[in-house]
Amino acid sequence: MKEPCLRLIWNAIFYLVKTGCQWRMLPLDFPKWQLVYYYYRKWASQLDFDLLLEKLRGHVRVKRGQSMEPSVGIMDSQSVRWGNNASLNGIDGNKKVKGIKRHVIVDKNGFLIAVMVTIANVHDSKAAYLLMRVLKEMCSSVKNILADGGYRGELVDNIKKKFGYVIQVVISAYKEQGFRPIQKRWIVERTFSWMDYNRRLCRNYELTFDSAEEMVKLATIRLLLRKI
Repeated sequence: MKEPCLRLIWNAIFYLVKTGCQWRMLPLDFPKWQLVYYYYRKWASQLDFDLLLEKLRGHVRVKRGQSMEPSVGIMDSQSVRWGNNASLNGIDGNKKVKGIKRHVIVDKNGFLIAVMVTIANVHDSKAAYLLMRVLKEMCSSVKNILADGGYRGELVDNIKKKFGYVIQVVISAYKEQGFRPIQKRWIVERTFSWMDYNRRLCRNYELTFDSAEEMVKLATIRLLLRKI
């Protein structure tokens, strides 16, 4: 049996992430969708996407004259509307969004370090504990984390005691007129904009949290490959 071209497999996966098409709707230029999906599930289960993301992020950081592993992370969340009746959903009462919430930590370049997906009605402070566990597994070099006011209070002390991370809460100058980007924290907002360039991510079409997280990682891998 002829071995499939893995480059075509990757191109098919990136095509799906970028265009938002269904697996069964992949163009005939690519291998059969069943084969593409098989490799997607295989690589996801083996954590290959996590490993590739780490390697590419380190490569781009070194290319920019930075250390391979980041020491500072920036944490925030993004509420995303649901894309179909079967997809995961809850209601973010604050932003009036029915769908999911992506909790992410990025480095100073905006490159993804860790991601965790919940339904939209999970508060940032509750999800932060689970996100810290993901961060411990993904990148042990991070020591300090910048966050907004939604993460203040006892959470800061509890995370310091349990995980050793120092969370620095950056509050916006809401009394000042006009738009003023918050120092450092605007970087994670740019990351969310990068995600939304991919139609698979501008709404949530995934049926599981794991799949929703894998799509975010794949979008970041595609971004990093373009920066090498």
